[in-house]
Amino acid sequence: MDKRIAVVKRKTSETDISLTINIDGRGNSQIDTGIGFLDHMLTLFAKHGLFDLKVKAKGDTHVDMHHTVEDIGICLGEAFYQALGKRKGIRRYGLGYVPMDETLCRTVVDLSNRPYLIFNVKSPKPRRGDFDIGLTKEFLKALSNKGGITLHVNLIYGENGHHINEAIFKSLAIALDTASVIDKRIIGLPSTKGRL
Repeated sequence: MDKRIAVVKRKTSETDISLTINIDGRGNSQIDTGIGFLDHMLTLFAKHGLFDLKVKAKGDTHVDMHHTVEDIGICLGEAFYQALGKRKGIRRYGLGYVPMDETLCRTVVDLSNRPYLIFNVKSPKPRRGDFDIGLTKEFLKALSNKGGITLHVNLIYGENGHHINEAIFKSLAIALDTASVIDKRIIGLPSTKGRL
């Protein structure tokens, strides 16, 4: 089996990002985005998806977190898309449920090459430290668009903003891991159309 690894670099007037992913990894990570809360979320994402992930980012965080968070989502989506290769033999669909204390989140993905985001999440506390939790949606939108992922995130219930985000990132990781696994029973692409 070919190694499913991708490297993406993105440099703009607002951000400078280098990202590497191995989707058949062991959950190892080296994350430095300049945003502590996002570092924590991406570390959880790598660990629970069993992805080896390296991210080094510098952004105009003195202005806002938005550009850095969105551009990392763009890079992760591009890298995941590239690492999947021709998508032959993948399961395509994935589901992740994660409880985090009082919180329960369900994330469902389809690696269909048809980007779409449903984000049914209301956080009672919009900010967590310096991180605007509303940016999670922007991150996921960028990931979905660049990764060709249909992505449905539903917060079933939850109160604590930190727990809500943690459940989102963990359930996303589990869903993407499940969807990207190679299943030897699948011949070619998992589509009656013959393409994804």
